[in-house]
Amino acid sequence: LAQHFWEVREQFEFVAPTTYLDDALNQALASDKKPFIISDMGDNPTAGGAGDVTWTLHEIFKRLEFQRPGGKSLIYASIPGPEVVKQAFDVGVGGQVDGLGGAQVDNRSAPPFRLQGEVTAIKEREGNNEAVIKRGNVQVIVTEQRNAFHYERQFTDLGLNPRETDILVVKLGYLTVELYEMRADWVMALTPGGVDQDLTRIPYQRINRPMYPLDPDMEDPDLSARFIPLSDEIKR
Repeated sequence: LAQHFWEVREQFEFVAPTTYLDDALNQALASDKKPFIISDMGDNPTAGGAGDVTWTLHEIFKRLEFQRPGGKSLIYASIPGPEVVKQAFDVGVGGQVDGLGGAQVDNRSAPPFRLQGEVTAIKEREGNNEAVIKRGNVQVIVTEQRNAFHYERQFTDLGLNPRETDILVVKLGYLTVELYEMRADWVMALTPGGVDQDLTRIPYQRINRPMYPLDPDMEDPDLSARFIPLSDEIKR
């Protein structure tokens, strides 16, 4: 069995189109299909990610295409920012907020993101109130605590229409059935985070080398079975 897995090691791949974020955004901007869904897969909270990595948000707001009048619309789901949510509830829909969100748990790839813009929706939820902040053509869902958006109603409860939005960015890997059926097109973006799927760029500290795929030209390993002692035997 081990020999078989080793022989087909180069055939393992994702079961959906996968690329880096810059290319994913380029594809989405060039496409006429909507919603074009992008998975921010490196910070997927349902896979163990912190759910508060801001790197993707920073990259989105660097793109001038999302600030131009009449440009493509984008929904980002989501980023935790309890202070911003509190501001949103204080000023109400139509008010302006200015505060920091994200990067409280995982700030390795980017600092907290400054959320400035108009409050377009607020929603009371038990233990996790939400707000939508709009800047340019981007609407960011801000939550008190990290959250994963799996269902259409999570968007429509906030007055958002994901089906009529050009680009939908979600902190997921593979899509849930509901989002998969909604998509007009979809790519998974290899973004940084606690569950980064670009295995070759992870800064491993404790790993035996050589190791595939870090060492793609390594020699065939010894695949003979090894018996590991029981933990209580090791203690003796």
